[in-house]
Amino acid sequence: MFQAPNVFQRATLPPATRESEPRRQAPSATDDAAAPAPARPAQAVGTKRRDAYFDNAKYLAIVLVAVAHSWVPVMDGSRAARALYMVTYTFHMPAFIIISGYFSRSFDMSPAKVKRLVTGVAVPYVVFETAYSLFRRYADDPGAPITLTEPWYLTWFLAALFIWRLTTPLWRSLRHPLAVSLVIASLASLAPGIGDDLDLPRVLQFLPYFVLGLQLKPEHFQLVRRREVRLLALPLFAVALVFAYWAAPRMELGWFLHNSSAQDMGNPWWTGVVMTFALFGCATLLTAAFLSLVPRRHMWFTVLGAGTICGYLLHGFMVKGATYAGVFDRNEWLISPTGLVLVSVVAAAGVTLLCTPPVRRALRCVTEPDMNWAFRRESAKL
Repeated sequence: MFQAPNVFQRATLPPATRESEPRRQAPSATDDAAAPAPARPAQAVGTKRRDAYFDNAKYLAIVLVAVAHSWVPVMDGSRAARALYMVTYTFHMPAFIIISGYFSRSFDMSPAKVKRLVTGVAVPYVVFETAYSLFRRYADDPGAPITLTEPWYLTWFLAALFIWRLTTPLWRSLRHPLAVSLVIASLASLAPGIGDDLDLPRVLQFLPYFVLGLQLKPEHFQLVRRREVRLLALPLFAVALVFAYWAAPRMELGWFLHNSSAQDMGNPWWTGVVMTFALFGCATLLTAAFLSLVPRRHMWFTVLGAGTICGYLLHGFMVKGATYAGVFDRNEWLISPTGLVLVSVVAAAGVTLLCTPPVRRALRCVTEPDMNWAFRRESAKL
């Protein structure tokens, strides 16, 4: 989702001309969806390529995130809408987190990587957590606190990503990192006293998906893109929807948010462990199905994959703004199937506009700031 180091290949020069060629400065890379470029002629060395597949996956995932958020005010009383919400929430954030983990594999606490973590994750968190707090205070709750320790609404993901990436060297050195992360997530699901600082329950309960992404290799993504997997994807989603429709009136939505313990939801402690493993299995299967359906070629929306951070951070103002303005309260017909479709289309169109290059350029000062002035010269050069 966010920027991570890239890898480039250099075209091999013939021995007779290697010393006669001027030495090229290795390009700095800060794009998480860029793919290793194959060996090319010397004049093409240093150009940066993006992997259309991952850009497509990020864009489609952020559309699902925005659409699912828009369903919250209009799904009351609709069993079908609740079922759609449950299925979408099972995999849309896990898919985002798995991709983030995959592109965090090279994080090693080097000066350049630390700088990128600060400028690409920490700074946007500070800016948008403050902005959302002010927005809530002046639009809905004058007594709402302005604090950086309790993420509100969307910003928890940035706080979580910062913590996860800092711990990447640890997970890369463990023998069984996924098993350890699942144990930690299980313990977090049955520990009501963790507290809300930095939304720690979510950080710990979503941790296995990030660790899973760290373990993945390019061949794993090739595997889910096989024809057999694509053929199984739609039946899998159909089965999931049927089960969700049955479970909709019986199951609490808090399980899908991963921000509460089992006891907080009024359930026995052991259900937290069961649901942690059950949801992890379901999310992994649905994420694989989702990734199998993502187009591999360049599409009209491929370019929007580079601006998903803008779409993610800004669409909350759109959804919450409509809620605070009473749009859903004054138009009860939006709860109908037609209204649900309309809300979904508007949310998808809105987040699409927020991912466009002009918006990304306008927000670059806070989402991708340079900040060379704040770091030592060696880090800035790297």
